[in-house]
Amino acid sequence: MKKRYFGTDGIRGLVGEAPITPDFVLKLGWACGRVFTRQMAAQGRCSVIIGKDTRVSGYMFESALEAGLVAAGVDVKLLGPMPTPAVALMTRTQNADAGIVISASHNAYFDNGIKFFSATGSKLPDEIELAIEAELELPLACVESHDIGKVQRVVDAAGRYIEFCKSTVPEGFSLRGLRIAMDCAHGATYHIAPSVLSELGAEVISIGVSPDGFNINEGVGSTHMDTLAATVRERNCDLGIAYDGDGDRVLFVDDQGATVDGDQLLYVIAMHRLQEGSSDTGVVGTLMSNLGLELALREQGLQFVRAQVGDRYVREMMETQGWHLGGESSGHIICSDVTTTGDGIVSSLQVLRALQSGGRSLREVLSDVPLLPQTMINVRISPGASIASQPEVLEAVAQVEAELGDNGRVLLRPSGTEPVIRVMIEGRDAAQVDRLCRSLAQTVEGLLAAA
Repeated sequence: MKKRYFGTDGIRGLVGEAPITPDFVLKLGWACGRVFTRQMAAQGRCSVIIGKDTRVSGYMFESALEAGLVAAGVDVKLLGPMPTPAVALMTRTQNADAGIVISASHNAYFDNGIKFFSATGSKLPDEIELAIEAELELPLACVESHDIGKVQRVVDAAGRYIEFCKSTVPEGFSLRGLRIAMDCAHGATYHIAPSVLSELGAEVISIGVSPDGFNINEGVGSTHMDTLAATVRERNCDLGIAYDGDGDRVLFVDDQGATVDGDQLLYVIAMHRLQEGSSDTGVVGTLMSNLGLELALREQGLQFVRAQVGDRYVREMMETQGWHLGGESSGHIICSDVTTTGDGIVSSLQVLRALQSGGRSLREVLSDVPLLPQTMINVRISPGASIASQPEVLEAVAQVEAELGDNGRVLLRPSGTEPVIRVMIEGRDAAQVDRLCRSLAQTVEGLLAAA
């Protein structure tokens, strides 16, 4: 069955437009409560953890979810502003039956979304999402008064998560002597990530740590790296770290301010594991992963397998292969032997540990993995529109592939988190790649306008 509301990372959209409205989110909470309660019928009362990022609409949707869940007889624990991976962790450690995050990740404040974790801290399987959608078609009905859920606020959630993050590196691990610039995107890591690194001994220069409900991801964070790069150069930092709005992505900049993406960070972690003898036989990437990463890993004797784009699909492929390391170019990195989901802070610590162990700078390590030029252009579409399989588009793609030959590849795919088609071309000649990508994107845009 095709899902109506759920995308690759929950349900997301513009606040005030369906389905991101208070009435829908109220019913969504109720529908989730009905499904979770049915699953836990033999184990007593059901409980759900709710966390959110810093966008202003989070207050509204937190209240709506809370009302829907308790109307279905579910007990609720509120974490307040917390990174997405922290909600996954707290779902496990609080023995909750599910976790819910109110966030639109790297999007601007006027977007928001709802995503879910199972009791084990993993993304919900498709069958549960379909069951929730089926409940949404039914009329909302409150349980009897004596069965209504209760709500409490977890006051020490941030402290618990800080200690967990520090526990993912060996005892005695120290960042003393490092000056690190950190960009928290005015998002959910603002009160956590600086503390983690400073408590491990680093000198931390923080930006993007003053959320006001409207400035999340605005000119800062992992989708806007210029401010961090300038800070690294101006303050003579060893490197910089940028998170996205909900803290499940991380990107770096080196000591000269050059951006280091998720593919390169995967390589750094993989090489450290290989050198210390803890590596699996391979690493999982996605259809968007740079061919240069694949070639560099294979040169070191490691396999590389591509999953569909989306951290849930990366995790599924990791489980299929029996490997513990995977990720995306965007900075979603999963170290499943450390934690259950993509975690920006934990991943950044894994990279820092690798650098400390090898005694080389980030720039020096990355000289071993030359990435191929890659250009991606987002073409906006109407929600639900699909043109990637139209004959005119297929013909345009074939023409580009013919010009590239064996020296590159083309990928068109609809985003699972926003109404765009991603047009990506990769090859050995940067000028050719940029020219072909712009031309193909214009073709796609023209067909959309004609439609």
